[in-house]
Amino acid sequence: MQALIYSNGSQECERAKMLLEAVHEDTKEFLLDTDFSDKQFRAEFGDDAEYPQIALGLHHRGTLKETIQYMSNKGMFL
Repeated sequence: MQALIYSNGSQECERAKMLLEAVHEDTKEFLLDTDFSDKQFRAEFGDDAEYPQIALGLHHRGTLKETIQYMSNKGMFL
């Protein structure tokens, strides 16, 4: 399953990238101002969205905290 990270390069985004790379072989990071603009980010995820935003496979999972909760519930850390 591919993991996608929409990142602004913050420490939280780096943590997300390290975690997903440890669990998923196929992790792709999209960087603010390189791969997308803040306007595109807000249009996709909403005005109140925080970085990073993460998708696993075809499903958007949200922030790092929300993604960790999902992965834990699904037993993905075994």
